[in-house]
Amino acid sequence: MHSGVSQWEFPDAPAKAEDGGKQVRASHLLCKHTESRRPASWREDPITRSKKEALERLNGFAAQIQSPEDFARIATKESDCSSARKGGDLGFFGRGQMQKPFEEATFALKVGEMSGVVDTASGVHIILRTG
Repeated sequence: MHSGVSQWEFPDAPAKAEDGGKQVRASHLLCKHTESRRPASWREDPITRSKKEALERLNGFAAQIQSPEDFARIATKESDCSSARKGGDLGFFGRGQMQKPFEEATFALKVGEMSGVVDTASGVHIILRTG
């Protein structure tokens, strides 16, 4: 029987993330390869480079990055992620929202610090923690 009366109770406090609400902000530069879970991007469909070639490419970009502006410029032109149009900026995220290796690397960085190569199912990344 439908009474038309809601049985949903209003929360008495805002929802909290598993980590107590801590979020980070990061930008990344993604190089996909043939073993990526979706080997296609806005730049190239299909991706034809090997994982070794993707790593070489990413390391070449890393060698050129001397500032956050360099990172954004290179990510805009070269990243295989759609975040490229925002200089690689992914915005804020908390634990459990990204693939585990990406999350762990980002949370381990200090603001302004850049990671080495991070390998995920999406491809290989360089991450810049921005917040």
